[in-house]
Amino acid sequence: MNTSPIGIFDSGIGGLSILKEINRILPNENTIYLADNKNCPYGSKSISRIIKLSLKNTSVLAEMNCKIIVIACNTATTNAIQEIRNLFPIPVIGIEPAIKPALLNTKTNKIGILATEMTLTSSLFNQTSNKFSDNIEIIEQIGFGLVNLIEKGDINTKKTKQLLKSYLDPMLDSNIDQLVLGCTHYHFLVPIIRQIIPKEITIQDPNKVIAKQIKKILNRENLENPLKNSYKNKVYVNGNTEIIKNIINSKGDVDFLDF
Repeated sequence: MNTSPIGIFDSGIGGLSILKEINRILPNENTIYLADNKNCPYGSKSISRIIKLSLKNTSVLAEMNCKIIVIACNTATTNAIQEIRNLFPIPVIGIEPAIKPALLNTKTNKIGILATEMTLTSSLFNQTSNKFSDNIEIIEQIGFGLVNLIEKGDINTKKTKQLLKSYLDPMLDSNIDQLVLGCTHYHFLVPIIRQIIPKEITIQDPNKVIAKQIKKILNRENLENPLKNSYKNKVYVNGNTEIIKNIINSKGDVDFLDF
């Protein structure tokens, strides 16, 4: 199993930011990435639908002999990770909004969270928030429409910037000093976000932490690839392949797969 790939799935291109960190921290590991953009976005779907889609994606990766599963989607993690772990014997790593470091590092005692609707309403999200949020105000904002724009490639556009500004301005008025990005898609908006918010505000993006956690688990389970070769990324998309091809460039193969 040591030479088997790391399996990653997301509702679209969002998890590619995690894939980039995996390639950097684990240069010998091969990966298989599933972009379920046919069903994107997950954030507005019912819990039962999110669980069904997440189990489907995991089944595909397990059939491809992946040695570890990475849920590169906040919505899927916060709503489906326990069901996945109950049904699959291989290690499963999820991604959650980086609430804890934001709560522990705020000086103004006010933090902002930009996330999908189903992440903000999940029990796992609320458990984490309530555990560390004594005397700290959390300003939550659902990022309506952002994932759709990113999936279309409308990232550096006036429309996207205006929409982001409408979500972030109330947080700035509340004097936040920490901004938590609760969706992997939002990583691609960081350059625009930086144009809107003051430099003193910390953006909490957990991608590096997740990649380090993957390395830790691979080491613990003795699953690290011993072969010193360059990584190989294989990306499968069940919807439009063009946007993801532009992001991947030459760092991996992108194929259509009806999963």
